Amino acid sequence: MNERIKQLVGLMEQQSLRAAVITDPKHVYYLSGFRSDPHERLLALIICADGQSKLLVPELDRAGAEAAAVVDAIESHRDTDDAYMILVRMLGADANGVIGVEKDKLSVTQYERITAMLPGSVLASVDQILLMMRAVKNADEIARIRHAVRLVEQVLQETLPLVKVGVTELELAADIDYRMRRIGADGPSFDTTVLAGEKSALPHGTPGTRKIRSGELLLFDLGVYADGYVSDITRTFAIGELSDELKNVYETVLRANELGIAALQTGVPMSQADIAARQYIESKGYGAQFTHRLGHGIGLDIHEYPSLHAGNHDVLQAGMTVTVEPGIYLPGIGGVRIEDDVWITAGGPVTLTTFPKQFTILAD
Repeated sequence: MNERIKQLVGLMEQQSLRAAVITDPKHVYYLSGFRSDPHERLLALIICADGQSKLLVPELDRAGAEAAAVVDAIESHRDTDDAYMILVRMLGADANGVIGVEKDKLSVTQYERITAMLPGSVLASVDQILLMMRAVKNADEIARIRHAVRLVEQVLQETLPLVKVGVTELELAADIDYRMRRIGADGPSFDTTVLAGEKSALPHGTPGTRKIRSGELLLFDLGVYADGYVSDITRTFAIGELSDELKNVYETVLRANELGIAALQTGVPMSQADIAARQYIESKGYGAQFTHRLGHGIGLDIHEYPSLHAGNHDVLQAGMTVTVEPGIYLPGIGGVRIEDDVWITAGGPVTLTTFPKQFTILAD
């Protein structure tokens, strides 16, 4: 029994679960080591209360599962099989009782099918259990996140010489996505964002045919998947000389970023990091222009537990990895966001992103 399955079995015991049926491909990978996209086909990892683990995969994934999965048994189903009948057979006597499933991840169709096939069972959520397990990373996971950070920072470094007046946001975004795969990333961990001028004031703006001009801001928000884990970084640059107001906004966001990172101490409520950054921005008169939480967890997903906002009083733990990304957005003018990936340790926060943050003019 691998350590993660052992930990899950212990948590299942606390909830009196007979078994857990894990169907989210990322959780299957997290628990078994086998990573795949089954598309519309059923992928299921069964964890029994006695610690037995059984993996059900589409037939075309069987060889890959046998090579990678650390489980006790593997079965497969063909497209002509009823995969849910095979799932019930694999559950055996554990089919009657309380069974844990990922209610946040199952489609309504999957949930109804499982319920119909297991009339003697009660389905309970294991979503929170898995999120809490994933929140604390081990050394291997930190190494994978570091690798993803190194890759995305290399991509950003290679992209900056391409920034010229007249180049469009889409041209830069397309080049970034190409470079990600060229240097060995699995791909972007979210849609690459390049926003120029007034569009940089849109926290979730979409790159378009807007051309870069002198005297404005240029915001990059990008990340990669690599070896199953993600990175996420935002940097904002000046194109030529900026107004004094925009320079002040930049320095305010930079200081808020630093204060937010410094507040990430073990045993401290998660709200404190958001409050530290937000109070500084408010003291400079821009509180209404900081419109989102300070940051979020990263790992297998680009957004995962924990969430760094002023209402979250959960306590920070060593091993968590989060983003710190304060921003100030001036509608019709421009916005600044500076985002780092941070590993929380017993000795204090460790910033995994190393790309320079000082005010930088790229082109004139």
